Amino acid sequence: MAKRLDELMPQTIQFLEQRVPFRFLVSVILSAQTTDRIVNVVVKELFKAYPDAASLAQANEEDVQEIIYATGYYRNKAKNIIACAQQLVDREVPDSMEELVKLPGVGRKTASCVLGDIYGKPAIIVDTHFSRVVNRLGLVKTKDPAKVEKAIASLLDASEHYRFSMTANLFGRSVCHAKKPECEACPFSDLCPSRDAFLKRRAKA
Repeated sequence: MAKRLDELMPQTIQFLEQRVPFRFLVSVILSAQTTDRIVNVVVKELFKAYPDAASLAQANEEDVQEIIYATGYYRNKAKNIIACAQQLVDREVPDSMEELVKLPGVGRKTASCVLGDIYGKPAIIVDTHFSRVVNRLGLVKTKDPAKVEKAIASLLDASEHYRFSMTANLFGRSVCHAKKPECEACPFSDLCPSRDAFLKRRAKA
């Protein structure tokens, strides 16, 4: 499955536009419960006002809330990104899971995004798209992110972790949709244990 997705999907997959490690980290924190499209728009204004950790660390929380309002949960997110910036003044963004999850607003998913995208390290990134795909394909039978991460990590060589995270994620966004998966055009029709159930349900509709 990993090989098939690798061949089908673009060689470069990036949902967030920021490439500077600190800006990328902030973008990922802001991406919770919203779309990458909204984040990519919002952060342009955010980083115009606060281009680095030092400037964001001194920002007024209400001013930041106003800028990031469109991302949702803006009060908590503003508090977290300012606190995160304060911890990263004159310091590089950590390159280990252990250190990243110590930062405000950073859980395993956010940390995995940084490890895989910025540092090129093995990382299984479990979001709703990824979890949906691996469950439908029968690779796991749980929605618990920690269990999904551990199970998928055990099935692949570490060198394939990040690439599979991104190809499966994009596949979930483009083909294996939440409500109306494109089963007829799916490249996994011969392998997917969920396909027949979806097609039968569609035929009755």
